[in-house]
Amino acid sequence: MSQKPITRVFIILSIVSFVGSTAFGAFGLFSDALKPPNEDAKTAEAQSKDSQLQAIERGYEAVLQREPENQVALQGLVQARLQMNNFKGAVAPLEKLVKLNPGGESYKALLAEVKHQAGKKGKGSK
Repeated sequence: MSQKPITRVFIILSIVSFVGSTAFGAFGLFSDALKPPNEDAKTAEAQSKDSQLQAIERGYEAVLQREPENQVALQGLVQARLQMNNFKGAVAPLEKLVKLNPGGESYKALLAEVKHQAGKKGKGSK
């Protein structure tokens, strides 16, 4: 009969250690998931996006060398440059789109906004 209390204590200790180790592992798993992404990953992601946009920009520029009035390439070039916050670089293709579409009010409005942004950015960097 003296072995029953020892067995019970051993079983209780085993259960407590099992539950404790499981809870500790689960806490570690969830705490890693709740941490914000580290800065290196954010920087690498931003650099990757920039390099993709630069590659897209070069592609549209290559098309425009062969077909200077290709409106799809002009639109894509404007979009890529705006995503890179290159407002000054977006002005020339936008002006060409306005010239090719004299009735295109949306191009005129966008051109005015881009020129405004380019002016703001130019004044802010001085």
